[in-house]
Amino acid sequence: MVVLPAVAAQPQPMTIDRAGDPITVPPATQLAGRWIPAGFPPTPEGALGQLAALDETAMRGADPATHALGYRDLALPGAPPAEATGLSSLLRSMRASAGLDPTGAVPELTANYQVTQGQIKGTTDGGRFVVACVLGQFSVDYRGKTLTVGVGDCQALRHVEGNWRISPGPVPVAAPSAWPGSPDAVRADYRDLKRGG
Repeated sequence: MVVLPAVAAQPQPMTIDRAGDPITVPPATQLAGRWIPAGFPPTPEGALGQLAALDETAMRGADPATHALGYRDLALPGAPPAEATGLSSLLRSMRASAGLDPTGAVPELTANYQVTQGQIKGTTDGGRFVVACVLGQFSVDYRGKTLTVGVGDCQALRHVEGNWRISPGPVPVAAPSAWPGSPDAVRADYRDLKRGG
C-alpha cells in the first residue's frame, strides 16, 4: 500500500481526478435489534458495507472502549485484538494528547466518523474472504474546538453464516489516511462509495 505523510490526512483541496469508478455499497438487511447494522451480501462490496457500518458506529464518541466493543461484536475467534487496530490507536492517542480519561464518556465531547471512500485490496476463498479498506472524515468537537482529519481503516473480513465478520489472522497492513477526495486519496487508490438502498 502507498505510504502517505501525516499531512495527507489534513483538510486540503479536492480533485476532480478519480482512482476509478465509484463503488456501489449495498444496504444492510439486518437492522432491528442490532447496534451495528449487518446482513450485507457475500460480495466484496458487502464487505465494504460491513466495515463502514462497524467503523461509523463504533467511532461515535471517540471512546476506545466503545470501539473495542463494536469490533469484538463482529470478530471471529482468533481475530486480532481490537487494541491492535489503527482506529484503536488513534482514539487512545487522541485522548492522551488532549489529557482526557482513557475511556468513557466525556462531557462536551462529540465525535463522528463518516465513510465516503473505499477500496478492495484483495479477495480469496471464493470471495468469502476480503481485505477491505474505508476512508472517511473523523470529526471531534470538544468545548467548541473542532478537529477534522481523514482516517483510513483496513480489515480482513470473512463471510460466515450469512454475515461478514473480522477474520482470524494477522492485522492487515495499515490503511493510508488521506483527506477524502484529495489527490493523496486518489494516489492511495481510494474510490468514492455510493450507498445503496
